[in-house]
Amino acid sequence: MTTTAAAESQPFQAEVAELLHLMVHSVYSETDIFLRELISNASDACDKLRYEAIANHGLIGDGTPPEIRIVPNKAANTLSVVDTGIGMERQELIDNLGTIARSGTKSFLSKLTEAKDGANLIGQFGVGFYAAFMVAEKIVVTSRRAGSDEVWVWTSEGGSGFEIAPASEAAAQRVARGTEIVLHLKKDAAKYLEAYEIERIVREYSDNIQFPILLVPEEGEPRQINSASALWQRSKSELTPEDYAQAYKQIAGAFDEPAMTLHYRAEGRQSYAVLLFAPSEKPFDLFQVERKGRVKLYVRRVFIADDAELLPAYLRFIRGVIDSEDLPLNISREMLQNNPQLAQIRRAITGRVIGEFETLSEKEPETFAKIWDAFGSVIKEGIYEDFERREKLLALACFTTTVGEKRSLKQYVDDFKPNQTEIYYLVGDSVERLKSNPKLESARARGIEVLLLTDPVDAFWTSAPLEFGGKPLKSLSQGDVDFGLIPLVDDKDDKKDEPAADAATTIAVIKDALGERVSDVRASQRLTSSASCLVAGGDARDRALERLLAQQNRGELTKPVLEINLHHPLVAALATDTAQAKDLSLLLFEQAQILDGEMPDDPAAFASRLNQLVLRGLGK
Repeated sequence: MTTTAAAESQPFQAEVAELLHLMVHSVYSETDIFLRELISNASDACDKLRYEAIANHGLIGDGTPPEIRIVPNKAANTLSVVDTGIGMERQELIDNLGTIARSGTKSFLSKLTEAKDGANLIGQFGVGFYAAFMVAEKIVVTSRRAGSDEVWVWTSEGGSGFEIAPASEAAAQRVARGTEIVLHLKKDAAKYLEAYEIERIVREYSDNIQFPILLVPEEGEPRQINSASALWQRSKSELTPEDYAQAYKQIAGAFDEPAMTLHYRAEGRQSYAVLLFAPSEKPFDLFQVERKGRVKLYVRRVFIADDAELLPAYLRFIRGVIDSEDLPLNISREMLQNNPQLAQIRRAITGRVIGEFETLSEKEPETFAKIWDAFGSVIKEGIYEDFERREKLLALACFTTTVGEKRSLKQYVDDFKPNQTEIYYLVGDSVERLKSNPKLESARARGIEVLLLTDPVDAFWTSAPLEFGGKPLKSLSQGDVDFGLIPLVDDKDDKKDEPAADAATTIAVIKDALGERVSDVRASQRLTSSASCLVAGGDARDRALERLLAQQNRGELTKPVLEINLHHPLVAALATDTAQAKDLSLLLFEQAQILDGEMPDDPAAFASRLNQLVLRGLGK
């Protein structure tokens, strides 16, 4: 390798430039994070080397095992992090250090701009390398891809771009394999050249990294400063809550505390170690379209993949490690999905996680409530997708209802009213709007509890035929509802008098006025004080689901059923005032649309019609 080729300058991706500006010009209280992130990246590089070396033993060359070295140099005011991992080619240096491909970047930038201390966001968003610019005024990265003769140098001062050039002969000899990152430290970052400071950070953040981390002091021999043991392979009796907390932060790249820890070893037909955590805060990628999990798969302590779908998508918030003793080391990512051994492991671990949730909900309800508050909307995806565990997931679910918050279906069923046979629910945008929905009127008059569902996923899982404890779930926005056998809370609410309007005549008038706008018009059993409401027919989708699908161009709204309250004076007036029958019919339909959270088909016509009716009422 020679230096005859000139250094090539390239600009950073726009988002990287913005990110670096924030890193360089902001002050964070936890700058230690930069070293943890560089060590984590070095560990990943060593993992990748071990994995690729399974198929290509020549990548390791002289047989030197992967390791990480930290080299402080007070005379030069530099701190180097060196790994003997997989290394990077020229284009990989450009792609990995000049762009950010991860979809969470924009969200990270917005949160970083708002946060008083952005250090707790860095690891979550996969931008850890750039944290080094918090302490360095210049970074030089020299890298040789394992098995390659080429060595490249990437240099940046955190401005608008970077330079990339072939390495000098001296640098090429220095980096036989892997990557050397040299940080030219800022004046106020000199503490990171002290051995005791480096050891403190490694003990706190990186002690469980599986590869040796060697401190190479300016005087004396290199020494290992981490335990380099796979914590999940150790006995639970050897570990403390602090050990688990640090392992979680290292494995998950997070800064919150784990809400749940699950650590065990399975023996029998399959032998594997499990260390899983439920976060207490939502990861940034929770609602990405791919819905990928982040549980790492190891085979006999060799890293294989970090997205092997070891849990179903509705448990994708779980972080941790599965280390198998039985899977073949040369298993490819393509083979993972169809491997029968992995399918058995996946099934067993999923059942164990659900079982742990059940135990928490019974014995530590406050802890489980934290998990549900953060991830309940994700777990509910499983009610729709996982038929085998649907009953268990329904039992775990917590709901806001007309009675209170965090209500379980068991509590709901235990509080059934006399003659009640169904579990009732309403789906909508907000609890406040649902509480004022006229479809609750008859249920409220009888003291019937109603689930108020406001997560977008609620419209989907409720579309499946569901029951809990033999009691079917029933939407108050769909099909017929008959509360006739359930007594009223107050007998005074029971309207013994005849309806104010004749049903057949009124319905015929409204049908004629509305035409194709509705599929049917009928007398309502849901309403007690409101004039009208819209519901879906018995065979149609719930209207909340239809609206959601229509917004995503995945279907059209079907014609609703208009239900009218024959005791309401507006409905009675409609039957007797033929001159205003059409306007009143349209008003009933449009106000029902508004109460359902929809815009009238023609807002201007609605406003004009309403104004005319108000003026008539005023005698103008």
